[in-house]
Amino acid sequence: MTEDIPFNRSLNFDYGRVDWLTPRIRRVIARNPGPFTFVGTNTYIIGVGTVSVIDPGPEDPAHLDALVTALRGETVSAILLTHTHRDHSPLARDLKRHTSAPIYAEGIHRPFRDVALGELQRLDASADTALVPDVMLEDGAVVSGPGWTLEAITTPGHTANHLAFALREDGSLFSGDHVMAWSTSIVAPPDGSMAAYMSSLRKVAARPEDVYWPGHGGAVRNAAAFASAYVKHRLMREAAILETLKAAPATIPTLVRSVYAGLDEKLQGAAALSTFAHLEDLVARDLVRADPEPTLEAVYRTV
Repeated sequence: MTEDIPFNRSLNFDYGRVDWLTPRIRRVIARNPGPFTFVGTNTYIIGVGTVSVIDPGPEDPAHLDALVTALRGETVSAILLTHTHRDHSPLARDLKRHTSAPIYAEGIHRPFRDVALGELQRLDASADTALVPDVMLEDGAVVSGPGWTLEAITTPGHTANHLAFALREDGSLFSGDHVMAWSTSIVAPPDGSMAAYMSSLRKVAARPEDVYWPGHGGAVRNAAAFASAYVKHRLMREAAILETLKAAPATIPTLVRSVYAGLDEKLQGAAALSTFAHLEDLVARDLVRADPEPTLEAVYRTV
């Protein structure tokens, strides 16, 4: 079903190498490949001379060394985080110690709702709950330097504190894990919210930026249309869940087998969490009921 999105999984890179993407943007990729991170986390350096760094990445001495080498002779005025998952934010603390630059983020890591009894963080890229930003960013806040202006765009859904950053001079958007060229993004309760995610997708699709630089993988071109394809894809998933439930009540494993037919076994857990996110949203909209309540183990039926 993901073939409705024009994915691009090609990427020319080497770990630790500094690649100039535009005259204002450099990228260094961390060596943390995986099913949720593709080849690794993208760290972006914005500007020349006095710069900002977006998403320093996981706790990795080799990646820190690569960043420090890339930044030699320059001043880092800001460290910005799209969100606080462990593949994006932990190295910010080490980079701050090297540069004295403040850390900017929307806020501390927090779930969208209370964590239910027995509910665990199930993703490899789990929460970096120890990070406390120096500066809290609201929607529309601006961080700037010589030749670059970054506008914070709140995009909750993947996490409650997810941000994108619009680079005004280039007409591009650093989209974090909100929209990526190589894959759809995981939305996993209680960390994520499907209702918030869909709203944020529509928000960025309505913006003027034509290129996204995501947290993993290569550039998203024709970006507004790509984000709209993300929306359409999620609506198709929702429709497939409802169609399956109209035939008979079902558990999440049954729904995953029906809706994600042929899915790689390694991704079954992520598919279950995304299905759960859809079901939480459908229950809130009174389209689906859960017995006894919305959990990964509940039985779901249409209203």
